[in-house]
Amino acid sequence: MGEQTKSTDVHDPNERAQAAMDAVTARHLQRAFWLPATRTAAVAWPIGFVAAHLGSWHYWWHAHLVDLLVDAAIHRPEGSGYGDRSFDPDVADDANRVLRGIKVRNLGRWTNNYYDDMAWLGLAIERADRHLDLDHRRGLEVLTRRMLDAWVPEDGGGIPWRTTDQFFNAPANGPAAILVARTGHVERAVAMCDWMDANLIDPKTHLVIDGLKKQPDGSLKAETGTYTYCQGVVLGAELEAFRATGDQRHLDRLARLLGAVEKHSCTDGVIHGGGGGDGGLFHGVLARYLGLIATDLPDVDGSDELRARAARIVISSADAAWSNRTEVRGRVVFPSDWRSQAVVPTAAGKKAQFVAGAVMPSEVPERDLSVQLSAWMVLEAAAAIDLSLPECDRP
Repeated sequence: MGEQTKSTDVHDPNERAQAAMDAVTARHLQRAFWLPATRTAAVAWPIGFVAAHLGSWHYWWHAHLVDLLVDAAIHRPEGSGYGDRSFDPDVADDANRVLRGIKVRNLGRWTNNYYDDMAWLGLAIERADRHLDLDHRRGLEVLTRRMLDAWVPEDGGGIPWRTTDQFFNAPANGPAAILVARTGHVERAVAMCDWMDANLIDPKTHLVIDGLKKQPDGSLKAETGTYTYCQGVVLGAELEAFRATGDQRHLDRLARLLGAVEKHSCTDGVIHGGGGGDGGLFHGVLARYLGLIATDLPDVDGSDELRARAARIVISSADAAWSNRTEVRGRVVFPSDWRSQAVVPTAAGKKAQFVAGAVMPSEVPERDLSVQLSAWMVLEAAAAIDLSLPECDRP
């Protein structure tokens, strides 16, 4: 694999994000089944040629890859030399090719059996179309309708995690609420925020728990894990609800949860790592939505302080991820825990495995695409803060 190195440090947040993008795209991007005008990403590095093209692929990881390509295209629009274009058309083309690749790998469909997956892809499509002048309106309509139709308050939800069970969790309801808010279904988004606040907040820590699982006797059992991405998606949902309605209760909830994240989800201002596999994306998701608080929270009494607090976590986390990187052949490798030094992965050892609806980590989590996407995510969030570049116009 070549000698491990570390180049001269880079201080500009946008240049750091570019380095993360360069590493991920160089190592992971490829054609889907060798088809032209498509891209998918190998889910691990290093990985054998056949496994990279024909082995496992993970739908929701690819949704975040599209989101990151959108970030890159709008944060660094000058990259292609197209003058005052508001995005880099070359990166936009990569995003479009990944969306085609997702549909190819997903056997011609936008949908699957997991509502959280579909919500993430809907969010990525909505952003890609809005920012990059792409057109996937049919896919967005299909995915949004799935979120709306899955709402089952009569069963105790919320929307379920997947079509085959009644586990009503934050990882599905949070991104779904953001998606339906951004596609104009504000009343439903508010109802989803209200349901999460009533059912998924730990009364002691004020963190968001994983979800409620319906039991054979009809009761709902709390699954009390407080994963970082649960905090992120609820922050994002309350932000969208507040932007759309101006209702103080959404700002109050956001402020309460931000305080809980500062106290329980960070050490020395750095977001806790989630390991590899699916967990490799958890802290990146929290970083994305903290970044949106910093750039998109409307101007009201107290918003300056909330924006500054959210920005501090993102910037501290981005600095830690960058400081603890290593490099192989001039390209960065980031750690699964941003507070610890990155380990250079090899092809040896256990690979990530899909078990019971989730992807378990590789023996060396830095091998997993999710881990590298998460670091790229916090670096793009820091770049957006540095550029004062909001996701939407801030009222």
